Amino acid sequence: MSHEEVGYTWLEREYGVRCVQPLPAKSFLGTSAARSEDDGRGVRVFRPHYRPREPGLRGQLEFALKHEGVNLEFLARLFRAIHIEDLEAWVQAEARGQYARRAGFIYEWLTGGHLAFEGVKSGPYVDALPADDYLTASSPETTKISRRWRVRDNFPGVPGYCPTVRLVNQVKKAVAYDVSAELKRLENQFGAPLLMRTAVWLTVKESRASFAIEHEDDSSRIKRFAAAMERHTGRFDRPLVAENLRRLQDEILGEAATARGARQSPVFVGHTDAYHQVVDYIAPRWDQTPEMLAGLEAFLARTAKQPTIARSAVASFGFVYIHPLADGNGRVSRFLINDTLRRDKAVPEPFILPVSAAITDSTQLRAGYDRVLETFSRPLLSRYRDAYRFGDAKVYEDGVRSNLEFDAYDDAALAWRYTDFTSHVEYLGAVIEETVSREMRGELLFLRNHDRARRDVKEFIEGPDQDIDRIIRSIRENNFRISGKIRREFPVLDQFPERANALVEAVREAFAEEPADDTEADEAAESSPKG
Repeated sequence: MSHEEVGYTWLEREYGVRCVQPLPAKSFLGTSAARSEDDGRGVRVFRPHYRPREPGLRGQLEFALKHEGVNLEFLARLFRAIHIEDLEAWVQAEARGQYARRAGFIYEWLTGGHLAFEGVKSGPYVDALPADDYLTASSPETTKISRRWRVRDNFPGVPGYCPTVRLVNQVKKAVAYDVSAELKRLENQFGAPLLMRTAVWLTVKESRASFAIEHEDDSSRIKRFAAAMERHTGRFDRPLVAENLRRLQDEILGEAATARGARQSPVFVGHTDAYHQVVDYIAPRWDQTPEMLAGLEAFLARTAKQPTIARSAVASFGFVYIHPLADGNGRVSRFLINDTLRRDKAVPEPFILPVSAAITDSTQLRAGYDRVLETFSRPLLSRYRDAYRFGDAKVYEDGVRSNLEFDAYDDAALAWRYTDFTSHVEYLGAVIEETVSREMRGELLFLRNHDRARRDVKEFIEGPDQDIDRIIRSIRENNFRISGKIRREFPVLDQFPERANALVEAVREAFAEEPADDTEADEAAESSPKG
């Protein structure tokens, strides 16, 4: 492209900044404004009058902050590459300018350094992060003030760990979904008693599906995870502190777990192809995780009044990327979705949204789960493909034997600390909407239909609910016919053929509106309290 580079794109080339996460868009100056996609990345062309009024770092960084936003990983790397005197000259020359002040504040916030600058004596305060464009700290109580720069620190996290969520249109749509209102709508449609009957089953369903995501299927472990979710969701004041994570991990994994507690060894996520081990993701060094985990907790505290879907997404996927536990990280990460929804009062007790079930039941969402994880893991592995290897095995403090060697923990830490979760929020919003509108509605619809079928069938034959339910299931599974096996098991059906035909029609009419997944729903009816 022949256009003139500008902003972050210019700074990237001029200072040799190499980020893990690609810029959301590359920016150029051209004869007319334009937006396009170039090899999967956005391209923005600004008209000539947007050209920075000052040359070099000063003008290009001002353009970036003004027109492209705050990219924390990029800025953290940029501040390592520049001559600090250039930044000091800018803030001294334009002490009252909001972009110079924000640049100086962000430098000190990210690096812990101190610029040669006397401070701003007067003038209005400005936000470090534009609240219209980013998820920020949610209230004056969680927003700190820098009098030196006259900047409000409204970052959603802390310097040691600060997730970013850009409020693009897809994210605004996702976080606008009102989970509580939709649940109330289901209650109005199906009734509170029927909604309550789904609670236990939905918890078990979420547990089973969470194990399916891990490619595991063990009934005792599924029940154990369901019990842990029922016992602890929304109950911890601080779910991410070591004591509570250990308790949750113990109850999820059980007494026979070989790996417990915080991770003290290198870890990667991967798979084996026909010839060798393939690495898909490498997690932070174990001694980096406590600070990141504390930062994730700070994020949840600082964004307490922000949309729950955004908070749930960052809590869950942030935990996955940090990978702080020796085992159970995936299941705890999905626990954190419901835990955040419950603590934000978006989903009342005793309900657990079966978000994992929505993921595993939908080909699109299942593929999307892997794809959204790869928005971070793939560029990370691409950036450091030559920095890891498998050497001699070593036993670490947590008893784990590993032969993974990774040389770039410190450099990669800037990506782990300042991850962009925009696509993750968009994805979880779609999952939660699917969970409520399809999974939960499907369970409620089935139970309502099944109750109606059971009541109508009993107009023609008598028997305990267990027998009636088996007859109903068989009729539905055999395309609304009575199988020979059921006829032999219940001879009364042959003794009264007119009644048998009538009960088939009763079942057909009761299930005229089918739920999305009949097999799962049948099991829900069998396991739910009768009412």
